[in-house]
Amino acid sequence: MVETGHHHQHPPAPAAAGHPPVPSMAMARNMGTTWPPAEQLHHLQYCIHSNPSWHETVVLAFQHYIVMLGTTVLIANTLVSPMGGDPGDKARVIQTILFMSGINTLLQTLIGTRLPTVMGVSFAYVLPVLSIIRDYNNGQFDSEKQRFRHTMRTVQGSLIISSFVNIIIGYGQAWGNLIRIFSPIIVVPVVSVVSLGLFLRGFPLLANCVEIGLPMLILLIITQQYLKHAFSRISMILERYALLVCLAIIWAFAAILTVSGAYNNVSTATKQSCRTDRAFLMSSAPWIRIPYPFQWGTPIFKASHVFGMFGAAIVASAESTGVFFAASRLAGATAPPAHVVSRSIGLQGIGVLLEGIFGSITGNTASVENVGLLGLTRIGSRRVVQVSTFFMIFFSIFGLSFNPLISHLD
Repeated sequence: MVETGHHHQHPPAPAAAGHPPVPSMAMARNMGTTWPPAEQLHHLQYCIHSNPSWHETVVLAFQHYIVMLGTTVLIANTLVSPMGGDPGDKARVIQTILFMSGINTLLQTLIGTRLPTVMGVSFAYVLPVLSIIRDYNNGQFDSEKQRFRHTMRTVQGSLIISSFVNIIIGYGQAWGNLIRIFSPIIVVPVVSVVSLGLFLRGFPLLANCVEIGLPMLILLIITQQYLKHAFSRISMILERYALLVCLAIIWAFAAILTVSGAYNNVSTATKQSCRTDRAFLMSSAPWIRIPYPFQWGTPIFKASHVFGMFGAAIVASAESTGVFFAASRLAGATAPPAHVVSRSIGLQGIGVLLEGIFGSITGNTASVENVGLLGLTRIGSRRVVQVSTFFMIFFSIFGLSFNPLISHLD
């Protein structure tokens, strides 16, 4: 086990006089292997073992879902349209990603590192996928639909083969032997580089609709960092649910601007970025659809594309490793030992294999955005992340028609 045995962060009561009791052998066997407590964050409200009430857990889990949904839609927008896919194809790709993210997160929190980490899409796979798209962009297909399906089948084949890189280095303990040299001076730059990489891709999109993106950014900072000190009675709500509160306010603001006609006489690019009725994902998504293996057709295996995926698999493993160490500290757990991280990387490879079989568009990695949410809310409970997989799987099956927030996340 990776986590500590502490259910709360309160200091232990003073020991009574005399020698401390020695646990019996039967008790030791029942307790199993334990790890010494790591440095606790004094502001942590719930650690990995302690859980909020169920109604709080559900709301916090939905907040984790919203955070990973933003990255999912960003990846789909970046890749599906250049493939020749229409909004319906984009909706089905998003549903597949959500379904596989839910499955992989559940596996990772149950038999992987058992840390509260969401397994989402990895940006490391974007460049190899773009390379595949460029190879099929020379007018050799009769229709865009045919080009999209052929490209997706090639991505599937490349993901299936590249998954064995993670499986081999993970379950072969090679990765565990490598990360024994990981120290804070190595882990911190890894997490920082991963976070800045997401910043580089996501923050420029704010300029596409600055009247929506900038107020959201400013409102979130003010609400989460300053208003909670000014209003002590609702400080807990502002600290834990600031993201949901700000998102609801800004989405309503964007909807009012759309309905009032503020974007009627603007450029097409501005309409696409700012209006709440230009994604066409809700109208295109099927009401009920369960992702199934090889939904795009038989995978296509091509050596020139597979080698690019090999590099992405290694990068995704490094990303996940840094995120695991960050999550352990933000959840009040001990740093994961080498064999646990190695096992989780092998399990990540199995997740990539499943994503290739089910037809996802990229491999998976531990989501640095969701780990950041652990620090933002000060809730490190594993149960919260496990409950968030319900939202991922539910909305992947019952369609985006039940999820109005996605219309503006596009």
